[in-house]
Amino acid sequence: MFNFARRFDPAVATAFVCLFVLLLVGSLYSSNFLSLEYLVQQLKVASFLGVAASGMMLTILLGQIDLSLPWTLTVGAMMSCAMASFGLGGEIFAVPFGVLCGVAIGVANGFGVAYLRIPAMIVTLATNSVAQGCMVLYSGGYSPRDFASPAVRYLATGFAIPGLPNAVICWAVIGAATIFLLKRTTFGRAIYGIGNRERVAYLSGVNTRRVVLAVFAVSGGTAAFAGVLLAGYASKAAQSMGDAYLLPAIAAVVLGGTSILGGRGSYLGTVAGVMLITLLQSILSVMQIPEYGRQIVYGVVIIGMLLLYGRGPRTRA
Repeated sequence: MFNFARRFDPAVATAFVCLFVLLLVGSLYSSNFLSLEYLVQQLKVASFLGVAASGMMLTILLGQIDLSLPWTLTVGAMMSCAMASFGLGGEIFAVPFGVLCGVAIGVANGFGVAYLRIPAMIVTLATNSVAQGCMVLYSGGYSPRDFASPAVRYLATGFAIPGLPNAVICWAVIGAATIFLLKRTTFGRAIYGIGNRERVAYLSGVNTRRVVLAVFAVSGGTAAFAGVLLAGYASKAAQSMGDAYLLPAIAAVVLGGTSILGGRGSYLGTVAGVMLITLLQSILSVMQIPEYGRQIVYGVVIIGMLLLYGRGPRTRA
């Protein structure tokens, strides 16, 4: 019992309590808010953010941040659709190519942070700008004409299991892999160790540079895969389609109890944070709150959670 209390994370509990409160508040605005059909739809919408937030959580656990998520996501979507335009062979490699483009951006971020010792905020903003310029150059400044392949559309909108969207299954697989990585591998322990004290982790024999590089590569890959799913959901890619995901992804991770200073957090909290942000978006939409109002809410949420949990001791959860 004492061991359970020691491992109990109040941030995760708070996120789930807020999630329950939002469900009650939403039911006051719409009687269909608690219906199974509506909840499954919200889970499907949450899966895109959940995939993107998975990689973001790993970088935040390091004590770093990845601000290149918006255009990494867009690159994954646009390059996947571009590859699909090359016929059957292109359709087969559409998803891997889109994800690999994101991994390449992540490797560039990780190399800048780990080996060139450039602050993550600076290097990821720079790569985000470069990715934006490349995509504008590729599309000529107009909306891309390429469409998502049927396989990608099925991956994002189909139902391999009746009643359970494929996008949710994709998120579940990535979530399970992330949990296994963090809880059952030396690589996961190294992430927590670097987030707590990078110098101590280095002196204990951890190749900190390689770990940082790998984490940023994973972050780029998950962001790009989220873009691939979004392209399948919308049937095509669009410029700036990732802009709406940066603040929600950070907010979801922080709201779930992951310390912005690194070294503390659990994926269960990130799942709760993603669902909380998704329901919050839904309620704000029902209340017809404009986009600037939503951005204000996300900012307030991040600041509030930093005040609550950002100053705590950075120990592994």
